[in-house]
Amino acid sequence: MIQVVGIGLNGRESLPKKIQTIVDNANLLVGSDRHLSYFPEHLGDKVIMSNFYNDIKTLQQIKDYHQSIVILVSGDPLFFGLGRLLLEQFDLAELEFHPHVSSIQLGFNKVKIPWHDATIISGHGRHLDELISSLQQGKEKIAILTDKKNNPQAIANLFLSLNIASNYDIWVGENLGNNDEKINCFTPQLLANLTSYQFSELNIVILLRQNDIDLTENELNNLPLFGIEDHYFLSFKDRPGLMTKREIRMIILGELGLKSQEIIWDIGAGTGSVSIEIARLCPNSKVYAIEKTAMGINLINKNCQRFKVNNVISIQTKAPEKLSKLPLPNRIFIGGSGGNLIKILDICQEKLAKDGIILVALATLENLVICLNWIEKNSWSYQLLNVNISRSLSIANLTRLSPLNPVFLVKIFRKR
Repeated sequence: MIQVVGIGLNGRESLPKKIQTIVDNANLLVGSDRHLSYFPEHLGDKVIMSNFYNDIKTLQQIKDYHQSIVILVSGDPLFFGLGRLLLEQFDLAELEFHPHVSSIQLGFNKVKIPWHDATIISGHGRHLDELISSLQQGKEKIAILTDKKNNPQAIANLFLSLNIASNYDIWVGENLGNNDEKINCFTPQLLANLTSYQFSELNIVILLRQNDIDLTENELNNLPLFGIEDHYFLSFKDRPGLMTKREIRMIILGELGLKSQEIIWDIGAGTGSVSIEIARLCPNSKVYAIEKTAMGINLINKNCQRFKVNNVISIQTKAPEKLSKLPLPNRIFIGGSGGNLIKILDICQEKLAKDGIILVALATLENLVICLNWIEKNSWSYQLLNVNISRSLSIANLTRLSPLNPVFLVKIFRKR
């Protein structure tokens, strides 16, 4: 029988008496240098484990020569641990597991946050694609098992480079379960710049999504004239990435050819990011933000208050309903059509001012074909942009490109 024993940073003291006896009676003790150092007086044979795959093969060859074998591991062997690999190499009947409290469990208890619904990610020798996806989805609680490369500062830099709409507190736990344990909370900006501090080699990271915080006067005063960073906007809690991204917004603003004292329709306004950018650039214009969902209207209104704009009028309706009752527009941006693109374009054609512009953002080839067919049928002119943009992304000490979803922008205007 191979006994797989999870152990804490207090070494032998972290084990119940029953498990201590199992370890003491082992003919063969297997573990890392650190694990074996907890039992300096052990009388049996010892094998230092440095390469899991090679050492397990060696263990398979010598296991029949030892009556009792104990493998020492950190925490719970079946929680991102050696247990999974052992189960692949040995029969179930040969193994018995004795878990200890995991560092993730200790971390959440130190922070005093329930963790049954947390997303747990291992960064041990792996890419952090799962972390990127979890952050983009706005997961409320994320815990990461770190390594030298994917350390706390690297995780903070990765978060900042994503420029997502959600804000997080970052907790770093060091040597959890030991007498010198530490757990501290950082903002991503502070942690990324904390280059002079060296965290303990044994650390974990817990990210907790913050509640929405109002912008300070200083933040408002320091915003650019246009091209506001995505994370300043309030977004959908369950879909924080569902908004027109900053780089796309900037192109949209240029393609609309905005002027002072105009009427603008923003159809499918979502969080209101495009409407607010227009309203800040053109304070003497009126922007009608049309959105079908109550949640979206609530977000638009909150974002208007957040950025202190008062020339956005939010309207809850499923376009093209109510569009015919609105003031005649000089510019129309269609960011979402809900499957009614042709009906929406028909109304826009009737209502658009003489020198007006319609700009349609499309994510699929099928909707692009529908739009182009409508343009041809109704004898309008158009210009087409295919926008493919990638952002730089910090991965440990390296940089890679992370693409945004490609977008077709169709600019529609009357033939001159």
